[in-house]
Amino acid sequence: MLVATGIEIINTEDWLYQVKWDGWRVLIHKAGDRIEAFTREGNNITAKFPELEEVGHSITVDTAIIDTEGVVLRQGISVFEDFSYRGILTNKEKIKEATITHPVTFVAFDILTTDKKLMHHPLFERKEHLSSIITPSNSLQVTPSVDGDGSNIFEITKDKGMEGIIGKKRDSIYQLNHRSKNWLKYKHFKIIETVILAYRENPFSILVGTELESGRYKRLATVEFGFKPEEKMAFRHIAKSVITTVDRDLIWLEPRLYCKVQYLEKTNSGLLRTVSFKGFIF
Repeated sequence: MLVATGIEIINTEDWLYQVKWDGWRVLIHKAGDRIEAFTREGNNITAKFPELEEVGHSITVDTAIIDTEGVVLRQGISVFEDFSYRGILTNKEKIKEATITHPVTFVAFDILTTDKKLMHHPLFERKEHLSSIITPSNSLQVTPSVDGDGSNIFEITKDKGMEGIIGKKRDSIYQLNHRSKNWLKYKHFKIIETVILAYRENPFSILVGTELESGRYKRLATVEFGFKPEEKMAFRHIAKSVITTVDRDLIWLEPRLYCKVQYLEKTNSGLLRTVSFKGFIF
């Protein structure tokens, strides 16, 4: 089941609203003592998450497929970069260390099957069933939901710096790999500080990134929109003193110039989507 993008929040009792957690979509399969985790694309990521052993104990039935968001929580807020860090680890010792520094929680929001198929049951029934088979733990939680009042929870998540909310029709069925208007996401724009790695003149755009712990720089986005003419002029004047190389139309800079950008969401690899410029940091 895939979510569509909502425009206007529907504050009626036939809709319920949940926090949109910022992590990876993960399907958890339990069969007896066996517990496995898969990404939306079908990749088996079980070995990356020792926390799944506790997840298996938290699911009180022998057979289940549960839809979750894998997150790393910091003071109750999911941090995408921290979960992505867990997702790229392959070394067993580093994974073991990361269970302490970057502990993962799987936040369950739907259930597909137990010993019987549930996908064609209405959502409100699936939610009740989901809650009845999970004993909450540090590694597995059930996401709360609010009936009707989406606007209020949207403002609360904005104030807390969370990603947004998802609205769902209470009677919606679960449709595998289908993007349905019965599930709608409403996301908050966020602003972050980035380093300017390079720029182009035609059309004018800047390539922004972030510094990694290794001291290297990771690209985040190409920003084309939001510049005032005077900002472009000031940038060109300063940038000419820190040019390192020119590769075709891309002018690379020393990583000494910074700016704020606004974005709507991140990809699983951490790239920014729907990005605009919000000001240089001089």
